[in-house]
Amino acid sequence: MASHTSAQGTVTIGSNVVAELRSMSLETSAEIIDATTITSAAKVKKAGTVSFTGSIDCFWDETDTNGQITLIEGATVAVVYLFEGNTTGDYSYSFSALVNSVSISASVDGMVEASFSFEGTGAITRGTV
Repeated sequence: MASHTSAQGTVTIGSNVVAELRSMSLETSAEIIDATTITSAAKVKKAGTVSFTGSIDCFWDETDTNGQITLIEGATVAVVYLFEGNTTGDYSYSFSALVNSVSISASVDGMVEASFSFEGTGAITRGTV
């Protein structure tokens, strides 16, 4: 069984790796349609449209002008998630997404952090590096 550490993961926006990445998430779902008819002996379900959301958390880096700085609310961006890393055969998720929120925070005893969330626009392409 293969296992991977989170240190192997990367996120790219366009062709640029996002700097100072701390975490990333991707959640996919499918609408379930009830296709049961009055003569059905059991519930009949069919897959409807699919959707996805995701987020990335980073230490804020204002010099990451091709990564973090491009993640502006309302922007549509091309994204690639590589949870396993960037070695031949590693699984990849490529998609277009609309950035729906940006949060930058700081505390007296911590680093300046940034969180970005998005919603997918279209389908995810699943493949390998």
